[in-house]
Amino acid sequence: MKIIIKILVVAAALWVATQLVPGISVGGETTTKTALTLLGVALIFGLVNAVLKPIIHTLGCAFYILTLGLFALVVNAGLMLLTSWIAQQLGLAFHVEGFVSALLGALIVGIVSWILDLIIPD
Repeated sequence: MKIIIKILVVAAALWVATQLVPGISVGGETTTKTALTLLGVALIFGLVNAVLKPIIHTLGCAFYILTLGLFALVVNAGLMLLTSWIAQQLGLAFHVEGFVSALLGALIVGIVSWILDLIIPD
């Protein structure tokens, strides 16, 4: 149940990012298709973060220390771009256009997810 709630939270955060960042778009002829696309992208985003983020943290530990954690913003933007690419390969209408859009989108997804995690109890 906790995983389903986390996917819904990330999907909502991705929707907010699509509304606020001009370079992030989600397609769908109907609201239902758009919602399903966001759920699919949230699942991909979760899998990408679960698999790659620990590896990147381990390999890039020195960069995290040297930049006082700001390197995490670059990593999150890269993971957002990778999620966009995987979604397009799977036929999902989700696109992130460029690094700046990915950076802003990753910031928004992180902030909105954090807020929703505070509101929604475990």
